[in-house]
Amino acid sequence: MIAVTGAAGFIGSCMVRRLNDAGYHDILIVDDFSHPEKQRNLEGKKTWGEVHRQNFVRWLERNHADVEAVLHIGARTDTTEMNTAIFDDLNVEYSKALWVLCSGFDIPFFYASSAATYGLGESGYTDDHALIPSLKPLNPYGQSKQDFDLWVLEKTGSENSAPPAWAGFKFFNVYGPNEYHKGRMASVIFHTARQIKATGGMKLFRSHRPDFKDGEQSRDFIYVKDVVDVLLFFLEKRPSNAIYNLGTGKARSFLNLAESTFRALDLEPNISFIDTPADIRDTYQYFTEADMGKMRDLAGYHEPFYGLEAGIEDYVQRYLKDERIW
Repeated sequence: MIAVTGAAGFIGSCMVRRLNDAGYHDILIVDDFSHPEKQRNLEGKKTWGEVHRQNFVRWLERNHADVEAVLHIGARTDTTEMNTAIFDDLNVEYSKALWVLCSGFDIPFFYASSAATYGLGESGYTDDHALIPSLKPLNPYGQSKQDFDLWVLEKTGSENSAPPAWAGFKFFNVYGPNEYHKGRMASVIFHTARQIKATGGMKLFRSHRPDFKDGEQSRDFIYVKDVVDVLLFFLEKRPSNAIYNLGTGKARSFLNLAESTFRALDLEPNISFIDTPADIRDTYQYFTEADMGKMRDLAGYHEPFYGLEAGIEDYVQRYLKDERIW
């Protein structure tokens, strides 16, 4: 069977759907199932069974012979949380425990890192292992992902300290269905569509830097359907073990995003600007763009990604309009 952590969450539940669509039904879903707002993400999905996140390490120790691979997508992802102990526990130590077990039992292990590790991008957005130690995340969430990436690189330099197949994925700005429960941490597309429905307009963050005009802050937005396609490729093809960027390779502005969302709703754009909240202003990324050369050249993944307009149209019209899940 395939174990998917974070399976009731946004990307995890989409991964379960993608596995189902590819013919996989022998799936162990792992999460904290006490949050009722996430249960809807699992509706209609075919799985083998479920294990609570807190029990999974012990379960894996006892049942490792039944597990073909672990897709470790679950994490604490709140970029405004400042309690480092929470991230140390859930994002670092828990991930280490799973890595050690997968190494010892020869289980392929694929895990979610984050583009939050790049901070302000002082060292660029290249997933060269030699550059990873120089990255400077802006918040405890990003630091926790950085800490685990560094630990992985240390372990992979030693004999018998790595799973037989492994990869880490620095997710850039992922958007798409099944993120209804995420609140403030949901994608900008989600909040844009909600705000347009409620008010008829959209308020974007004003730029607080002279080198960026209002609305020209840019991110590498990637549709969740592309993300899970890549993860399925790694699960089935087992390309070279490494830490990879996972974005589209093309930054787009928030203004582009908002205008595309209005069009997907068949409305004329009505956009205004507000100050970036003070609690995130100093750690706000103004530009991210994944260097996807390693994904293409080393992993051999050449499938096209959704363009921003096409991804937003699919998300808004097929899911957000009627609040459907995938």
